[in-house]
Amino acid sequence: MTTIEIDFDVFKELTIRRTTETVTYNDVLREMLGLNALKASPVITDNSSSAGSWTTKGVTFPAGTEFRASYKGQTVTGKVESGMLLVNGKRFDSPSSAAGSITGTMVNGWIFWECRIPGKMNWQLIKSLRK
Repeated sequence: MTTIEIDFDVFKELTIRRTTETVTYNDVLREMLGLNALKASPVITDNSSSAGSWTTKGVTFPAGTEFRASYKGQTVTGKVESGMLLVNGKRFDSPSSAAGSITGTMVNGWIFWECRIPGKMNWQLIKSLRK
């Protein structure tokens, strides 16, 4: 296997483009370069982890994805459960409606919320996940 060096910004962009944990960095690069996908492995056919995922505006958040935002000095949290975003015991079908419930005004939820995908250590602004 050949190793290539990339800077941190390239690494972050590649990571953002991984739609699930089963998508490798090589898969992302092959797609970006217009190369045919390699033969799918049997692991990809396992749909158990996507059962509770939430998709909005073309972005899929796996079940268990944590959300957080800072508003008026307080940290507000949420979590993806059963195909929806759950914040303060209420279910939302968009990040903006969840943000609006916190602020009492119309808010762009894509710049209001950060998320942490299960298995990841870093938080990221959810806007960075949109293409």
